[in-house]
Amino acid sequence: MSSLDIDKEKCVNCGACTAVCNEDALCMEKEDWTLSFNESVCTHCNACVKACPLRVISLKYTA
Repeated sequence: MSSLDIDKEKCVNCGACTAVCNEDALCMEKEDWTLSFNESVCTHCNACVKACPLRVISLKYTA
């Protein structure tokens, strides 16, 4: 099991992570331009982590 951690204080909402998410687990909310995450469709491929230019996204594995 794993979860996605986004440091929202450092995130500038550039959308790089949403552009590479093939499952649409990450999307930009148009009302306030913040990220939303749908864990149920995330395949934990790590593409968003690699795409983030500020490195504010991490994938955390839990037992």
